[in-house]
Amino acid sequence: MLAKRIIPCLDVKEGRVVKGVNFVNLRDAGDPVELAALYDREGADEIIFLDISASIEGRETMIDVVRRTAGEISIPFTVGGGISKVEDMKNILRAGADKIGINTAAVLNPQLINDGSQRFGAQCIVVAVDAKFNPEWGEWEVYTHGGRKPTGIRALAWIKEAEQRGAGEILLTSMDADGTKDGFDIDLTSAVCEAVNIPIIASGGAGTSEHFYDVFTKGKADAGLAATIFHYKEISIPELKNQLKDKGVEIR
Repeated sequence: MLAKRIIPCLDVKEGRVVKGVNFVNLRDAGDPVELAALYDREGADEIIFLDISASIEGRETMIDVVRRTAGEISIPFTVGGGISKVEDMKNILRAGADKIGINTAAVLNPQLINDGSQRFGAQCIVVAVDAKFNPEWGEWEVYTHGGRKPTGIRALAWIKEAEQRGAGEILLTSMDADGTKDGFDIDLTSAVCEAVNIPIIASGGAGTSEHFYDVFTKGKADAGLAATIFHYKEISIPELKNQLKDKGVEIR
């Protein structure tokens, strides 16, 4: 079994880190470069930046943030939000990111996954999927545009397609669990982990170390991502890793 990863997520809007519940009610959580450097020192395995404003100004802001962050940290980091063509990927990677996260753009133009993977390697391409349970279907539906737009696409089918097209990893966010701190969506995570062979980063709902334990053991996720609990010092990364190691989880 590969060692599990702990990944803080920084939602960046207009150059600041923000956090909300179920994708709304955002509040300020600090400077992205300072937070990334702190998490690096604390032993995070990777960092994910999501540019949630991703406007023209936001994109320029983000490239500057990526460049400054690259000079401060030694762990891999992924940048997503507003990346819709290979040229965008090149610019973000050139600024110092290690991986690219694509979500809405990949749904609108699935060929982008193929093109990015062929140009930069599958290890660079993280397909982010925001999924919400659809009771009529009895399974999960993909949402785009920051969780605002239902697509009518079944999440499991889309994730399998993303893998076939060359995605190296899936960042799987449960919209139902996001920001609730009631635990990761184990049903969703385990269903996806069983469906594909690429690593799955579970996101949405982390509130305690027990939740990470559950998503690694029951959910079979390769990495656990959280924002709120780290930003507001509810649990530190060293503390989390120690608790997981004590329970027999192999951690990096």
